[in-house]
Amino acid sequence: MKNLNKTILLLLLVLSGISLYGQGPRPGRERIKTLKIAYLTEQLSLTSKEAQKFWPVYNEHEEKLEAFRKKERKEFGGRFANLDELTNEEAEKMLSSFIERQAEKRNMESEFIKNLKGVIPAKKIIQLFRAEDNFKKRLLQQYRKRRN
Repeated sequence: MKNLNKTILLLLLVLSGISLYGQGPRPGRERIKTLKIAYLTEQLSLTSKEAQKFWPVYNEHEEKLEAFRKKERKEFGGRFANLDELTNEEAEKMLSSFIERQAEKRNMESEFIKNLKGVIPAKKIIQLFRAEDNFKKRLLQQYRKRRN
């Protein structure tokens, strides 16, 4: 039964990938999110009990990260365009702000790990980070393949 579920999930992932490939140069965020969920579920081998607790924690963290990225883009977005016009004082302020944002991001990651520890074993948390990296790599590979 477990192998059948994995096979179905893998087939769904492959078919989604093919479908994603055929959609043109910019697939929607929702489509990528769906593929990521399927990929992470398969890679982590989450039990139904684990999945029920895991996804709310994971989704909350993803929402916080997205809000953080928007805030970061808003703060730093166009400022790097005209570096020649930047004064030393402005550069100092930007660096201080950048360091604060990085500390904020580290705190978010630490909180996320702490929340996950009550939901899934430590080994699966490590697998999650590896699976996320692998998913990003595959996504970039597909993107580059389509551009060529």
